[in-house]
Amino acid sequence: MFDGDKMTEIKFLGTAGARFVVAKQLRSSAGIVVTTDTTTLIFDPGPGTLARLANSRPKIDVEKVDGIILSHIHLDHSNDVNILIDSFTEGGFMKKGALFAPKEAIEGGNRIVLPYLLHFLERIEFLRNNRKFYIGDISFECFQHKHSTETYGIKMNLHKKTVSFIVDTEFFESLSEFYRGSDILVLNVVLLESRVGVMHLSLDGAKKIIAEIKPQKAILTHFGMSMIRAKPFFLAEKLSKELNIEVIAANDGMSLTV
Repeated sequence: MFDGDKMTEIKFLGTAGARFVVAKQLRSSAGIVVTTDTTTLIFDPGPGTLARLANSRPKIDVEKVDGIILSHIHLDHSNDVNILIDSFTEGGFMKKGALFAPKEAIEGGNRIVLPYLLHFLERIEFLRNNRKFYIGDISFECFQHKHSTETYGIKMNLHKKTVSFIVDTEFFESLSEFYRGSDILVLNVVLLESRVGVMHLSLDGAKKIIAEIKPQKAILTHFGMSMIRAKPFFLAEKLSKELNIEVIAANDGMSLTV
């Protein structure tokens, strides 16, 4: 995105969702990188994020990472958080960076961030509703989803654009209310069809949200096996025609300049 001389890039290091796709690495389970002129932010660093940063074209230098957002503690979203903190702080010799995460990711029996690494960071902030967060020239709000653990989606302000990330959740009506006004909407769509007891969005749920919000562009990602078998590219193309909104199925390594 250009705002004077400013540019923002969103890079999908990986697009895998659900345990089978992650375990078999049918798609990469690495996270998303948001890069502005001054700030590099990693969102949900699942398994393989560090390796994908190193092998990215162009390469993304882990030592230039300024912060991490964890939407929730599940390993397909958080597995590489510890090695990333250790890497961009140079093993704690360079105290820097911010971590934004649910409280349970850092405290209690389910914590996934190793306690000794917390001292390597400049700051740690717990995600919660109705609060604004800042890192460099990026600001964002979060909204608690309905998932099997404490989970937050993100509504990010990138200069003059609003980019939102609807992460793992079951469908519920107020999702559209919070994310309304999004210019770009990224949705984790694990399921082709909804399943009782599985707290993830299906394609129909994603379609309803996109139709209600009417973003300039919607991007589907975090695919489970049923979505992959149905070929996300064709599903996105069909949604684009039905909704008259540009809908894209992300692929591993895809970059988007907003």
